[in-house]
Amino acid sequence: MVHINRVYTRAGDDGTTALGGGQRVRKDSLRIEAYGTVDELNSTIGVAVAAGLHQSMQATFFVIQQVLFNLGSDLCITEEDKKRFAVPGIEEHHVTDLETWMDGWNEQLEPLKSFILPGGDMAAAQLHVARTVCRRAERCTIALSREEPVGPNVIAYLNRLSDLLFVASRYQAKLSGKGDLLWDSRGY
Repeated sequence: MVHINRVYTRAGDDGTTALGGGQRVRKDSLRIEAYGTVDELNSTIGVAVAAGLHQSMQATFFVIQQVLFNLGSDLCITEEDKKRFAVPGIEEHHVTDLETWMDGWNEQLEPLKSFILPGGDMAAAQLHVARTVCRRAERCTIALSREEPVGPNVIAYLNRLSDLLFVASRYQAKLSGKGDLLWDSRGY
């Protein structure tokens, strides 16, 4: 359980922050960049929900936002420290959950005939923003994984989540009555 009585500590005024295991690292380290971008992703999903995400999708996105906090926890604790601390992380079932939800929504969509322009209603457009932030989180996490180990399911989860966000944006656009905005590769 987290207990926060005061938001500021002044400990980060020197440009460092503490990982979950207590180590001080630079705020621009790859690990901080990775889980900071996951935090940004979670916020962009929150905006999509607040922007009018269809009610049938809200429970799924509530779970996704919860799991993204697990993912942040997974990244803020080194693999070595996970042997000492019981922390939530990303498990294989989290990845398969995304696949199940995505497959269910995709079955209700027309097959793609062109690339999709970000748009639709406000919630669909925000899901496109979340998709691009998710891809950046994935790139940051891959860069981190070249320097030090990360949880075994973290990259797969981010990869699958970006796919889900694409399908979800199309599904939201359909449910809102806006439909897909197709790219015209020859008209412009």
